[in-house]
Amino acid sequence: MTARVSWIAYTPVKALAMWQVEEAELDETGVRGDRLFFLVDQNDRLVNDKGHGPLQRVRARYDGADRLLTLELPGGEELQGAIEPGEEIVASFHNTPKPARLVPGSWDDALSEYAGVPVRLVEPAGQAPDRGRSGATTLLGDGSLAAIAGALGVETVDPRRFRMNLGVEGLGPHAEDAWIGRRVRVGEAVVVPQGNVGRCAITTQDPETGIRDLDTLGALADYRGDVETTEPLPFGVHAAVVTPGRVRLGDPVELV
Repeated sequence: MTARVSWIAYTPVKALAMWQVEEAELDETGVRGDRLFFLVDQNDRLVNDKGHGPLQRVRARYDGADRLLTLELPGGEELQGAIEPGEEIVASFHNTPKPARLVPGSWDDALSEYAGVPVRLVEPAGQAPDRGRSGATTLLGDGSLAAIAGALGVETVDPRRFRMNLGVEGLGPHAEDAWIGRRVRVGEAVVVPQGNVGRCAITTQDPETGIRDLDTLGALADYRGDVETTEPLPFGVHAAVVTPGRVRLGDPVELV
């Protein structure tokens, strides 16, 4: 069976809901439009879903041509406004200094009220994947999803809880691990996986509610704990994009 792209997902605002789309442009920074903004707390530290799972229920849309951001909160409230440059800050992004600008607007108050803690929207100088350009995009095979479902004793596991950009059907369990360091064609693009994606508590949360409902970390520790890996509790791979191009659902995925 030929391996093929089974989903394409991204979010304009890190920590908010992932959109699944039929096609996307992949360039050196990742899926175009992915993680253009993120949230910080009062101390300018990155805010993610580890302690604020319900943020995954907030959807963001971004029109780059008009610099227009729209946030859809659960319950139907919608906030929309043009992105204007605000105060410059240096955010702590996974303990790494990252220059950014605050984004003035009504979203800070709305997101803070929803999350139950003060948060502020910021725009970095470029996209903000966790591992920079060496992890511009991420890939996960359906065989890996089947493997962790078996380890958990459930029928299926929603792939959205892993927040990966590209899903690949037609692979055996964790077959994507063997791609690390090799060139892989994905549609019109070519990527080189750089390492494993080590997992955190976000994967234990239901992406529909943000509430912890599966012990994914315990399952990975049980059946993947002895695997040689670049990061602990590995599940999927992160990759650099060496040849930009369009990626569509159903596109072949193959070593080149």
